[in-house]
Parts: sequence; C-alpha cells; structure tokens
Amino acid sequence: MSKGFMFVCDGSNGAGKTTVIKGIEAHLISKGYEVVLTREPGGTEIGEKIREVILDPNTPQMTDLAELMLFGAARAQHIEEKIKPALEAGKIVISDRFDAATFSFQHYARGIDLSVIKTINDLALNGFKPDLNIILDLDPEIGLQRVQQRGEGLDRLEVEKLDFLKRARDGYLIQAKAAPESFTVIDASYSAEDVLAQCLQAVDARMAQK
Repeated sequence: MSKGFMFVCDGSNGAGKTTVIKGIEAHLISKGYEVVLTREPGGTEIGEKIREVILDPNTPQMTDLAELMLFGAARAQHIEEKIKPALEAGKIVISDRFDAATFSFQHYARGIDLSVIKTINDLALNGFKPDLNIILDLDPEIGLQRVQQRGEGLDRLEVEKLDFLKRARDGYLIQAKAAPESFTVIDASYSAEDVLAQCLQAVDARMAQK
C-alpha cells in the first residue's frame, strides 16, 4: 500500500475544477502535507506532448480509437513516472481528471465498446487506482457557457456538441452510482465557496479512513 493519497478532481467542463484543486492544495499544505498537482492527459513531458495532439482542435480527423489509445499511453507514463513515485514518498497527488474521464468521454459519449475501454485502461493502470474521485457535477449547458466566458479558445473536446457533453455527464453519474466507495459527487451549481467546502469535507473524510 502506498504511503500517500491520490485524489482526482473530475466532472463537467466549466464546473470549477481548477478552483477546487487549488483550494484542496492550500488546505492540505496548511496541514503540513506535501502536495503534487498534475493533470490528464499530461503530467509528464511525454504526457504533455500527447495532450497537445489529443486536444488540438485542428485535428478533427482523429479516430475514436486513436484518441482512446493516446489517453491510455499518457496515463501509463503518468502513473509510472510521476504518480507512483510521489505516493511512495508519502506525498498527496491531486489530478485534474483521470481514468473516470476516459469511461465518460470515450465510452458513454463516444460510444466505444466498454470492453475495449477496459482493456486499454487496465493496461495503463496495471492495478493502480486513486483513493477518491471527486466529481463536480454541472449542467453541460451552464458549463459550456462558463468555458466560453473565459475568453480562451476551446479544445477539441470542448467544441463537441451539447449532446456529447450531456452523455459524458451521465457517464460520470453512472460510475459514481456503481462505485460509491470510490466516488463523491458534488453539485457544482452552488457557490465556489460551498463547492470547495464540500470537497474538503470529502477529502478529510477519506484520509481519516485510510
């Protein structure tokens, strides 16, 4: 068993993941923990290069299977190079998205067969799993409005149609219902302060259990 903890902040686009992650980081640092922030796809030099390919809005020709396998490749590198060493050193890892996103976007939204998703993901994980997935749940229409208000360009997944984003949201909720011991769903429609408070409560509760 690893000495550290790994928390994943995931969910709808525009739900406030960045704000929550920074808040959890500050909370844990104040308690004396060493925290490592990371993201998927990405987290390593190789992973960040893969991220550029996956999210490039100028590559609409990318096939669904190619996309899935790129996510798997980035995750395999991420776990071995960054996540496991940090946990073994007793650090707390907070990741912006992880494998729950693959099931939501590539299975529930894209429609890739679940057995294919599991095969690729199981190879990448190699038995690893995070301590807790915090899912920030938000109506995709509201989330998309928030993303657009940032004034930044949209990536290849953010430009997908609303129905795609709704299916991805459903995917998170289905996963959370099936494995409540591994997921906590937070209603992200509330104020940022309320959302963060609920997330911190979930983090503290999980750490107290381990």
